[in-house]
Amino acid sequence: MTQLRTVQVLGGGSAGSSAHVRSLAAGLVARGVRVTVCAPAALDRAFDFLGAGADFTAVPRRSDPLTLAALRAACADADVVHAHGLHAALRVGRVLGAARRAPLVVTWHAFAPESGARGQWLRLRERRAVRDAAVVFGTSSVIVDRARLRGARDARLGAVTIPAPRQGAELHSGKVRAELGAMDRALVVAVGALEPHHGYGTLLDASRHWLDRDPPPLVAVAGEGPGRAALQRRIDAEGLPVRLLGRRDDVTALLAAADVAVLPSRWEARPPLGQEALRLGVPLVATAAGGVPELVGDAAELVAPGDAPALAAAVTALLDDPERRAELAAAGRVQAAGWPTEDDTVAQVLSVYDELRAGR
Repeated sequence: MTQLRTVQVLGGGSAGSSAHVRSLAAGLVARGVRVTVCAPAALDRAFDFLGAGADFTAVPRRSDPLTLAALRAACADADVVHAHGLHAALRVGRVLGAARRAPLVVTWHAFAPESGARGQWLRLRERRAVRDAAVVFGTSSVIVDRARLRGARDARLGAVTIPAPRQGAELHSGKVRAELGAMDRALVVAVGALEPHHGYGTLLDASRHWLDRDPPPLVAVAGEGPGRAALQRRIDAEGLPVRLLGRRDDVTALLAAADVAVLPSRWEARPPLGQEALRLGVPLVATAAGGVPELVGDAAELVAPGDAPALAAAVTALLDDPERRAELAAAGRVQAAGWPTEDDTVAQVLSVYDELRAGR
């Protein structure tokens, strides 16, 4: 049988989905698969798909004729095309057309619940994105159920596993705390793009409850996005103990330095912050949203999305209870040990590719 060729297509590419594609590409190449990644050029600079052994074609997020033509050319002789995210799936669907020379696999990484006219529009996009896919991987059981509801012919749980944190991050925790000015105060860390569905407005509301602590914990937020200016205005106007750090290339060390990690999102599937915090043994307070309860089990404190007083109280309770923090740290490592490994994820995906190739 000839060498299997797959094209991995990213749209905008969140940090989680991009890290997954990098890991998947490396694992597939190691198993003799020829891999091409199609994504915006900035993602190759950030995640080094070429360094994973894949070919790379720069394809902007746009859907203009020239961009679609470049994507069509990249997919021309593929055995399987794998789209990551619904935006990528919709573009690939247009490129492959009715002929379907190559089967389409879609990994549905996340969604943000919406209502009204926008919710109706998103439901329509979801149906279009999954209806022609041979297989849809959902990164949580909630997404698998949603894919089936939207008409997916074959929807399966496909846990997206981010690479394990590099050893030695804890050795830099003192340096990180010194840099942030948190040597003599508690450090609370959140990580993720500054977008509304990540719930940073709720986190700022919660931080007001900590102003009467002496000293108040420092809340450090690593990430960039369109909400930065509005968040910074609130921080300045209300004197909140929050620092927006922007993009960081030392997120693992930042998390390892934290007393508590916080995930305040309105919706998540399999959040990288949750995975990394539990693997590092960092106590986590998260919202019971989407796939988070399935991911963390009993190894994190869960609160309702949007409930700032509950979020503040959960963090406060942990900061005041070192024994509970130690319990969560141990439970987090146990929970993480039960997750699929990168090799497990690659093996699952490759078995589906082989299945689809054999059925053509």
